[in-house]
Amino acid sequence: MENDKKIRSRILSMIIPITGENILQMTAGVVSMAMVGRISEIAVGAVGLSNIIFRIIWAIFKGISTGTSVYVAQGFGAKDNDKIRKTTICAFAILIFLSVLFVYITKRYSLQLLSIFNPTFTLLESANSYLNIIVFSLPFTALILLVSGVFQGMGNSKTPMFIVLVLNFFNIILSYVLIFGKLGLPALGLKGAAIAYVSSYLIAAIVGLVVLIYREEIFKLKFLKFKKFISYNEINKLVKFSMPTVLEMSFWQFASIIITRAILNYGETAYAAYQLGLQAESLSYMPAAGFGIAASTFVGQSIGSRDNELARKYMRYIYKYSIIITTIASLALLIFPYQIMRLLTPEIEVIALGAQYLFVMGLVQLPQNIAGVLNGALRGAGYPKISMLNIGVGLWGVRIPLVLLFTHYFNAEIYWIWIAMGIDLIVRFILSLVTFRKKDIYNVNTILN
Repeated sequence: MENDKKIRSRILSMIIPITGENILQMTAGVVSMAMVGRISEIAVGAVGLSNIIFRIIWAIFKGISTGTSVYVAQGFGAKDNDKIRKTTICAFAILIFLSVLFVYITKRYSLQLLSIFNPTFTLLESANSYLNIIVFSLPFTALILLVSGVFQGMGNSKTPMFIVLVLNFFNIILSYVLIFGKLGLPALGLKGAAIAYVSSYLIAAIVGLVVLIYREEIFKLKFLKFKKFISYNEINKLVKFSMPTVLEMSFWQFASIIITRAILNYGETAYAAYQLGLQAESLSYMPAAGFGIAASTFVGQSIGSRDNELARKYMRYIYKYSIIITTIASLALLIFPYQIMRLLTPEIEVIALGAQYLFVMGLVQLPQNIAGVLNGALRGAGYPKISMLNIGVGLWGVRIPLVLLFTHYFNAEIYWIWIAMGIDLIVRFILSLVTFRKKDIYNVNTILN
């Protein structure tokens, strides 16, 4: 059994790159949104609406890649390289098929999809233009998620961090050049932001796939024997296992449609504040979110190697580190909400509304992130349905009803929507804690057979 020093070292060697990756993602998102914010409030809203449609599709990809990561983690713990290869290549086939399908659907029905939010004509026109460009990044998004999930399942978080570094570097540079018209190029504004987005994902996907095939020993050149590893039985098992995670992540995205419509009732300024607030909130959430991935990976690997006491030890240290990092990050949201918002926009009203959002989210970051660790551990142990149910109850049993009640019945101020979100996160934390204690994840069988 691994000693405590080695356990701490493995956790930190995974968490630090994941934290770095999330901070890179957060920073690039903040910088990109700040550049879009300099175009207009309509541009910010257009990106926000398009991203909701995009994230619904992303949720499906992420669910498949997360299920793949759990299989890879348990296969890695069991030293079953054939299982790792077969699962990964089957997931690759699933994601390529789905990404092509969603490119077609989104291109054909983009106006109808965006009209769900009941935007103004100007906002709809801008969002449609942006969405019709970024949709071409879907296959590349799917590949990046898969490659990252596979590497993380094997306990390698440095390579995904490198891929995200490449992605964000090119996204920031290309956004700056194309939005504002640098290096002798015309200023393309929102269209430039969309082109930069697709281009950066293309580059990162190529880098990720090349690294997986040619640098990782388990996969070296195996993708060239694609058909050998395709198993329809394996695809069926992977889809069934991943489906609860797909639904869990889809709950988020479909709920965001209702929340977006509710916020748009308060005007485009309120919606811009919400979008910028989400970007700023990642200052606290994103660094700690990696602990959920670590919990899933190390619990999965421990169960795969049939060393359940080792899983218990990993969880103790993951709890500890998650609490420390979340507390520090939450204090930044609570103490400096106005200063953080000023980094994103010069608009006084947007700053004020966004700062209210950040303060409420700062209060509930700790329960939110601990719930993420608990749900990650449950997925790693082969219980993806529990996390799905907890999030489903919180979103659709608490958040959505409260948002609709405050908005349409009480005609409350916008900050009551932020409060509804906070209440939901606390309820989900309680549900996650109760269900985690009921399931003995340290004495379960592997899902590989």
